[in-house]
Amino acid sequence: MRPGEILLYLRILDRWDSELERTNKGKDGGRYVYPEIFVRLLGYVRVLFHLPYRQTEGFLKALRRFDSRVQVPDYSTIDRRVSKLGIKLDEKDYGDDIVLAVDGSGIKVANRGDWIRHKWKVKRGYLKIHIAVDVKRKKILALEVTDEKVGDGRMLQPLVEEASKKGKIAKTIGDGAYDTKSNFRYLNDKGIEPVIKVRKNASSRAGGCMPRKLVAQEYLRDPNARQFLAIFFWLTWECVRVLG
Repeated sequence: MRPGEILLYLRILDRWDSELERTNKGKDGGRYVYPEIFVRLLGYVRVLFHLPYRQTEGFLKALRRFDSRVQVPDYSTIDRRVSKLGIKLDEKDYGDDIVLAVDGSGIKVANRGDWIRHKWKVKRGYLKIHIAVDVKRKKILALEVTDEKVGDGRMLQPLVEEASKKGKIAKTIGDGAYDTKSNFRYLNDKGIEPVIKVRKNASSRAGGCMPRKLVAQEYLRDPNARQFLAIFFWLTWECVRVLG
C-alpha cells in the first residue's frame, strides 16, 4: 500500500446471506435486514473517523457508487443497531490549545481492475477523505467524505467547524491546497492562527485579505521560516499518514 492510501476490502459482501442467517438465528419477532458483522463495521468506521450517523449513511452512499452490492441503511437504523453494540465515541474536551492539521487523501475501494486501467489508460473515480488531526494528541477530530472533484481548499472550513466542537483551536496547519483568501479570512475571524504554506511567487499585497498578506510577507522574507515550514508540513503529513 502506498503512503496516504486507504484500502477498504469489503469481504462481508461476499458472505452477506450466511452472516445474515447467523444474525437472525434464534431471534424472535421481526428479522434483521443487515448482518451484525456489517453493523459492527459501520460502528468502527464511525468511531475511528468521528462520523455522526447521517454522515455514516452518506459514507455508505458514496461507497455504493463503486460497488453496487453495498446496502445503505438509513441513519436511524444505524443509530439503533450500533448503539446495541456498545461502541461509543470519545467526547472529551481537548482544551484550548489544539493545533489542527488538515489534509485530504484518495481512497480506493479495491485493487480489482488496476491492470486494465493502467493498460488502457482508463480513469476511474475514487472517494476522497478529508481529515483534521490534533497533532499533539494524534487524534482525528473531524472527517468529511467527498468524491475526487472536491478540492482540499473547499473543505477547510467544514473540518474546522466540526473540530471546534471538541475544544478551542489555536492554530490550523495546511499545505498549499488551502492557500485561499477565504480560508485566511475565515481563520482570522475565528481567532485561529493560520499556518498555511503560500506559493513561492505569492504577492505580498493584501488584495483584500490582510491576514494572508502578513503570512506571505513572513514566508517570503525569511528563508529559515520556509525551511522550518517545509519540515513541519512533512512531519504533519507523516502524522496524518500513520493515523490513516
